[in-house]
Parts: sequence; C-alpha cells; structure tokens
Amino acid sequence: MKKNLRVLTTTAVAVMAMASLSACGGSTTSATTAETKAESAEAGAESSDSAEAEKSADAKDAKADSADKKVLKVAMECAYAPYNWTQPDDSNGAVPIADSNEYAYGYDVMMAKKIADELGYDLQIVRLDWDSLIPAVQTGQVDCVIAGQSITKERQEAVDFTDPYYYASIVTLVKAGGKYENATSVADLAGATCTSQQSTIWYTVCLPQIQDANILSATASAPDMLMSLEADKCDIVVTDQPTGKGALVAYPDFKMLEFGGGDDDFQVSDEDINIGISLKKGNTELKDAINGVLATMDKDDYAKMMDEAISVQPLAN
Repeated sequence: MKKNLRVLTTTAVAVMAMASLSACGGSTTSATTAETKAESAEAGAESSDSAEAEKSADAKDAKADSADKKVLKVAMECAYAPYNWTQPDDSNGAVPIADSNEYAYGYDVMMAKKIADELGYDLQIVRLDWDSLIPAVQTGQVDCVIAGQSITKERQEAVDFTDPYYYASIVTLVKAGGKYENATSVADLAGATCTSQQSTIWYTVCLPQIQDANILSATASAPDMLMSLEADKCDIVVTDQPTGKGALVAYPDFKMLEFGGGDDDFQVSDEDINIGISLKKGNTELKDAINGVLATMDKDDYAKMMDEAISVQPLAN
C-alpha cells in the first residue's frame, strides 16, 4: 500500500508539474498573440492615418491651386451666331454662362477657350447686351470683350484692342427671288429699304453709301436684323461675311451678295472690318499676353475655326 501510495503521489506530482508547465506555456503564447495583434492594429491605424493625411494634403493642394488660378472674365452677347450664341447644354464644348443655367458657344467662345487654356486661366463667360460691352470693360466688370467687334477709331478712343482675331469682309443679304437678288454692286442697291444692327459699321458706315436708301431704325441684335429680312420688313441687310454665312444656314431662302472689295463695294477701312478683342485702356499685360496667343495662329486657322462654328450653330440663332 505504501509503495502504491508513493507511486500515486509521485504520479500526481508529475501531473501537477506538467499542468503547471502547460499553464505557463499557454500564458506565454496568449500574451505573444495579443501583443502581435496590438502591434498590427497600431501599424494599420498609422497606415490609415498616413493615407488620410496624404489625401487631406492633396485636397488642400488642389484647393490651393484652384484658389490661385486666375479667372478670365469675357463678355459677349451670346446672341450673335456664328460668333457667339446661347444653347441649353454643353454640347460641342460650350461653356456655362455666368449666373444662368445656359451655355455659350461659337467662334468667340472657341477663341476665349484657347486663350484661357494657353494663359492658364479659368474661363467665365458673361452675357451682356451689345451696347453694354464696352462699358463693362471700362468699369472692370469684365477683363475683355470677345464679341465680333470691329476695331473702329471711335471704339479705340474708349478701349484698347488686341491684334485682329478675325478678318471680316462686308456682305449684303437679300431674299432669293427678291428685287435685289442679282445686284453686283452697291450701286445696284439704290432705293432699297434696309437696316442693320445698332452700333456697327454696317449701319453707320455702309448703309448711308446706298443711293436713295430707305434706312430703317437699327435693330438691337443680329438675330433681330435677320428676322427683319425674313419678315419682309426690309429688302436687304448689310453685315459681315461670317454672320452672312451663318444666316444662310438658318434661313435657306436668303442669298448672300459679295461685291469683291473694289470700287463697286462698300468703302470701309481695314480697321472697320478687322475684328479685335477689347480691353480696358492701359491693361497692357493682358493685351500682350493675348497677342502672344494670337501670334501662334494665322488667317487660315481663323477661317477653319469659323467654319467649324458655322457648322454647329443652332438654327435658331
């Protein structure tokens, strides 16, 4: 019995020792695992914090870049196709019109986009009536006007102009089948009832050259001018070639007369038919910058751009 008791006692001690060792081993493994998990979680948190910090920094940089980028405010009528017009969406690359839910496009917008892109500006289109364009430049409401303005001496007294961004010849629009559809010179327009847009050389310089002309009041806009002809309120209207080409798309019953630029044509100066971008007097920095962009283009480039504008203009403009 004593022997058996000793064996049992010895066995019990051994079992207890093994249990004790097993317990110590289990405690060490558990602690190590917990420590590893904690380190992993801490590393993950650090990685997440780092990613968030980097993302936040990128957002701040982007915001700073946007805040630092200058805005080029460009005024136009947005109603003078193919130079500029209003449309309901951004198709063909149209630009939002400030303080509206509409968009502007046309030759002038295409040119404004090119200038803004080359100079690193954001572009903002401001829609104004024709007679409000120059005052807007003078008062600093806008940076410049890109609106098919001819570079007249009268305008040069009020604002500065860039180099021409288009060269436009004078044309006459009549209705096919009308009294003057076969006219080949200004002399052939004698006695015509006529009109054109207000504050343009077409109205102030060209129409008075027609012998015995019945000159109606000037229209407020180019679309109004064209509607006068379409509604038979006049026999002819005088305008520039791009406006004439655009009118033929919108009004298939119109015919465009060109008199060749010689003695049989309307007598105008180069300044009258060269189209420029107007700026506030003394703003030489912006003027020189824009001229730098225009210097990279030629008349063929302008013609291609104008043809593209005419091809996508809305018929309602």
